[in-house]
Amino acid sequence: MPELPTSARGAATSRRILDAAFEEFAERGIAGARIDRIIAAARTNKAQLYGYFGNKDGLFDAVLADRLRASADDDGFDPGDLAGWAVRIYDENLRNPGLFRLLTWARLERRPAGLTLGPLDVEPKFTAVAEAQTAGRLGAGAPVDVLALVFAMANAWSAGSGIYSATADQPAAEHERRRALLRAFVERAVTP
Repeated sequence: MPELPTSARGAATSRRILDAAFEEFAERGIAGARIDRIIAAARTNKAQLYGYFGNKDGLFDAVLADRLRASADDDGFDPGDLAGWAVRIYDENLRNPGLFRLLTWARLERRPAGLTLGPLDVEPKFTAVAEAQTAGRLGAGAPVDVLALVFAMANAWSAGSGIYSATADQPAAEHERRRALLRAFVERAVTP
């Protein structure tokens, strides 16, 4: 991958490109995204975009890695409180529904099988779950499967996830009811 700029001006341009590309990819996927719309929204040009990210695929990978790192930095993962982690994911989906859409596009267009979170180092989470299982604090199951199930429960109300989508404009009482239900189901699922 080409190197990202180190100057303040270049970093600002790179950030605008990443932000514009996130909106474009989350809305339209990789195949439907258009570089012309991204550069117009980012107020830059193709030469800069291609210089920083190589091509559209490289840009998608950079956007996915950027958004997953930002989300992971804020997710408060604790293997002793997977229910709390699930609720934080639910809340993140309310604040930022585009991230789930971006992950959905990655699954549909790039990684139909295997680990979707490719650009994110999730091995420490797997290790933490395995250690909690060994200590008897979490139920059995391959750590990747345990986290996949908790993640799926947390995303049950995400846009495009299935039966019903939660949105930030719904009544607070509805979100509290869902959070309580999610917490209870995850706790039951992971209790040894």
